[in-house]
Amino acid sequence: MRMAQSWALLVAVVGILTYFSFNQKKLANEKQYNVLNATYDYIIVGAGSAGCVLANRLSEDLLSTVLIVEAGGSEEENENMHIPALPGLLLNTKTDWAYKTVPQKKACMAFKDQKSAWPRGKVLGGSSSINYMHYMRGSRHDFDGWAKEGCQGWNYKDVLPYFIKSEDIQIPSLKTSDYHGVGGPLTVSDGASTSLVDGVYRRGMEELGYQAVDCNGESQTGFCFCQETVKSGERWSTAKAFLRPAMNRPNLHVSTNSYVTKILIENKKAVGISFIRDNVKHVVKAKKEVIISGGAVNSPQLLMLSGIGPKEHLSSMKIPLVADLPVGNNLEDHLMIMMVFMDNSSAAFNPSTWSFLQYQLFRSGPFSKVHLEGDAFLQDDARAPPYLQFTFYSIQVPPFMLDPMAEMVNLDPKIAKGTYDFYKRISEEVGGSFFVENILLHPKSRGTIRLQSTDPFDQPLIDPNYLDHPDDIKDLLKGINATLRLANTTAFRAVGASPSDPYEEYFPPCNSLSFPSDEYWICRIRHYTYHFDHPTSTCRMGNNDDVTAVVDPQLRVKGVKNLRVVDASVMRHVTSGNTNAPTIMIAEKAADLIREIDSVKDVRNKVEHL
Repeated sequence: MRMAQSWALLVAVVGILTYFSFNQKKLANEKQYNVLNATYDYIIVGAGSAGCVLANRLSEDLLSTVLIVEAGGSEEENENMHIPALPGLLLNTKTDWAYKTVPQKKACMAFKDQKSAWPRGKVLGGSSSINYMHYMRGSRHDFDGWAKEGCQGWNYKDVLPYFIKSEDIQIPSLKTSDYHGVGGPLTVSDGASTSLVDGVYRRGMEELGYQAVDCNGESQTGFCFCQETVKSGERWSTAKAFLRPAMNRPNLHVSTNSYVTKILIENKKAVGISFIRDNVKHVVKAKKEVIISGGAVNSPQLLMLSGIGPKEHLSSMKIPLVADLPVGNNLEDHLMIMMVFMDNSSAAFNPSTWSFLQYQLFRSGPFSKVHLEGDAFLQDDARAPPYLQFTFYSIQVPPFMLDPMAEMVNLDPKIAKGTYDFYKRISEEVGGSFFVENILLHPKSRGTIRLQSTDPFDQPLIDPNYLDHPDDIKDLLKGINATLRLANTTAFRAVGASPSDPYEEYFPPCNSLSFPSDEYWICRIRHYTYHFDHPTSTCRMGNNDDVTAVVDPQLRVKGVKNLRVVDASVMRHVTSGNTNAPTIMIAEKAADLIREIDSVKDVRNKVEHL
């Protein structure tokens, strides 16, 4: 009862402080261009993780005019967006496209209609404005693999300078590292927030033989303390880091709440876009290039609506063909299975009214952290990328928050009651808990994005085809067994955690099966694996002879002049870890390709030995 009263007071305080904070700064930073030029040099579609970077870098050339068009509104419209501890409250709001997949045949069996929720940012900053702020570049083997498959100019030594260019590392132990940058627009700070990260997570991994490393440094394999895109206690999205500092440039215009419906193409050349704003159709032309930065879902959707995509699919939609390309194919995405562990130290984040007041007054305290405190990467072959990532999430779940959480992930409502009872018992009998997320980094299953209709306002058909390939189950089982070994370490047992904890969770129908048998875990994988918000590769890059590629290594759409795609959809394969940092890198490199400059020559010379 006391906890419920505390949360009710917290909600009231949030409302009052949000009202005053929001209304004070709502109009302070807005610069909406109601009257647009008829023509720009560059038009960027999508002000997300990549688009905001492009807008900044292309408008550095004051002789070039740039328009960036975003379907959503300002990130200043939702105060919760700035609070690192509350990304979950942004899902299923107007800043989220709130996609759902088609029913999955071999996964998501515990979800309503077997559909997975797919949050995507519909706001300035895109998914960098609603994500969990994890800064993870990926393995050097990822990028070297891209280059070996024909993506010339994208090996690790090619891309490292662009990671460094963006970064302003604020972690004292890393400021002198050659792998990190200081003074860039993107602030990266220390994510450690509780005693669990060093006393339990790091020590537990050390008992298994994994040493602490900088996962964005020389080697990714091992345990690492989280690095997060948070500045002075606030989310540091690409809207804040890149777009807003450039918005006063006279050659950059920003159009929000502007829904692009088509790329205008004449004689195999992109010449502009059409979009709807305030129920009015607008047409804007591009002198030099149209750049699509809508992400792994929206970019292929717009290309197909404009006649660029698989010939057979476009023919079935009666869309005139401009270029027969494998747009929407090769969809890759990380999958996650979560495991909860008991914590008698109650060290994990448990929201309170007072900690929220501390945050609102001083931008400090538990609400100023994401609480994804650490990661570990497991590798079978030193010459290949890691196959699995652990992410340690130090947060307790109040039982009464489970209903909205179940809705966020599209969990079958019939399961919610048992889940509520489980977390209530933990809260009453143990005192606390934390999560270990097992993330499959390189699934072999491949999915697709397809048009539902020719109406641009209809959501596309998203079919990730989860767990179609049997090796995905095998790799997840390997990760689960490693997690159970971790749970049996002295460090985990010191806070009351044990390998039997995951079986205590309410996961019907799997609870009827023998634990910890493969049968039990395969049931749980099939029913309760979650989308990890990292879709990529639906407009993948490759060389000119590659029939699976949509864009070339300069990110130019094959067969259509003056048209590029710059976002996570061009990744040859999904990277090892969270995809926001590599998406920002792609945009940094793309800006140089477009401008035909080398902005990182000095950085490249400095890191040539790495």
